[in-house]
Amino acid sequence: MNAIVKGRLVGVGTGPGDPELLTLKAVRALAEADVVAHFAKRGNNSNARAIVGAHFRPDLIELPLLYPVTTEIDKHHSDYRSQIADFYEESAEKVAEHLGAGRMVAVLSEGDPLFYGSYMHLHVRLAHRFPTEVIPGVTAMSGCWSATGTPIVQGDDVLTVLPGTMSEFELTRRLADTDAAVIMKVGRNLPKIRRALEATDKLARAVYVERGTMPGGVSMRLADKLDDNAPYFAIVLVAGWSGRPAALGAEA
Repeated sequence: MNAIVKGRLVGVGTGPGDPELLTLKAVRALAEADVVAHFAKRGNNSNARAIVGAHFRPDLIELPLLYPVTTEIDKHHSDYRSQIADFYEESAEKVAEHLGAGRMVAVLSEGDPLFYGSYMHLHVRLAHRFPTEVIPGVTAMSGCWSATGTPIVQGDDVLTVLPGTMSEFELTRRLADTDAAVIMKVGRNLPKIRRALEATDKLARAVYVERGTMPGGVSMRLADKLDDNAPYFAIVLVAGWSGRPAALGAEA
């Protein structure tokens, strides 16, 4: 009787957007994978797939994992949490079917898989059932501060990573208590982010980055941005290194 061969789950960090920032280990995993799974909003293409698609083999099985439409539901509402939880359960079982058949499944994740990555929701559901590996990727924040030449921390500086979805009170409190900050998930939260930075005297050294490392990327001092239009995945950087050189026209 033949033993059942389990497949292997691999979380692959695709980096911040520039295909040349993909690691050699990630490229090798994509070359070996039988199946590549990628998350996307329904009706949209996967950003992670766009970054690594050139490395796909012709015989590769693609597994799109399409988020449910939840635009009309507040993310704090129980219906939203229920739909998203169901989606991740269903997605995990779709991946498990291939793993159970002995296939290697690479799950794409923009940036790093274990840093605000959707892959984590599959990892916690499948890592105890199948052999698993996580391949780190260049994070969006490190890609952005490198692309803009913004030295972020040095010596004893403290760096705090904040989601822009936090309340204005919490953003202000945490910004006041740190030397440097990265604010992610900007989008429609930009007005309160701007107010929180102004309240903590950090607006003058805040740098706004949109599509960092990608074609058509935009970067500027946030104080010079005249409107509050921003995509969800824009990032705001606040350098903490007091001896930093001038960057993007900001004062040293």
